[in-house]
Amino acid sequence: MDGWAIEADGLSRAFDGLVAVEGVSLRIPRGQVFSLLGPNGAGKTTTVRMLTTLIAPTVGHARVAGFDIRAQSLEVRRRIGLLTEVPGLYDSLSARRNLEFSADLHGMPRARRDARLREVLEALGIWGRRDERVATFSKGMKQKIAIARALVHEPEVLFLDEPTASLDPESSKVVRDYILQIKAAGGTIFLNTHNLYEAERVSDAVAILRGRVLATGSPQELARSLWPSRTAVRLRSVTPAVIEAARGARGVVEAVSQGELLQLELEDPARDTPAAVTAIVQAGGEVLGVGESEHTLEEVYLRLVRSAKEAAA
Repeated sequence: MDGWAIEADGLSRAFDGLVAVEGVSLRIPRGQVFSLLGPNGAGKTTTVRMLTTLIAPTVGHARVAGFDIRAQSLEVRRRIGLLTEVPGLYDSLSARRNLEFSADLHGMPRARRDARLREVLEALGIWGRRDERVATFSKGMKQKIAIARALVHEPEVLFLDEPTASLDPESSKVVRDYILQIKAAGGTIFLNTHNLYEAERVSDAVAILRGRVLATGSPQELARSLWPSRTAVRLRSVTPAVIEAARGARGVVEAVSQGELLQLELEDPARDTPAAVTAIVQAGGEVLGVGESEHTLEEVYLRLVRSAKEAAA
């Protein structure tokens, strides 16, 4: 078994001549959480539908869990779990029966099925309602049942399309924690989400999609590719004298005040930070902390998507 959970090369899909996704190429190692991000209509769900063999690509190839999505689609389906954007549950059946039905379709032995069913429902906090009809559940509860159904057969690769949609903050945290638990056990998760906060906290890598892939990497790698490295010096107060002293220190390209933070752009952070901090202290600055200034995934996402939109205009 090689190290790739998903390999995609030039995946494209057109509908009646209109290109929805173009040239998507990805390499996702096993045991990682990977998030696909993009605005509405960017092609995220179409990409997942191709990778899970629900639709065939117009052009391109991919392998999921080591199997070709065109030639070995049944083998792919046996090894994946899928939470769709609009999950279809059997409302007339209980939560337990919905999961048993899915597990049976995957050929799970009964003893293992029953143990796994309890494990998943307990992890998501719904074991106590296992015998209630799904029709009586709230939208958020139904979402948790759908996530449990995608997990019950222990898939090698789990595809989740907006898993925390309709969930309250507490339930969303339960799902995020469980995603990290799956990862810790060696599972691979492919996450489609608009929730950048969520993606930043669980993802090893992300891809920004807008018809085509704009960028791929960890949130930190993408931020470093878009902005120069900055050192953040937290002060009790930032005075003009402190700013002037920082700008005069060796290796300081720029010093910008942001509230109680002094953001320093340095030629060589490892070499120049001590001298800059010394200059700040000598100018009367009371330093409370020093660290690398970080850009959020939201900042990365908005910059890339806006740049792509402007380029297409």
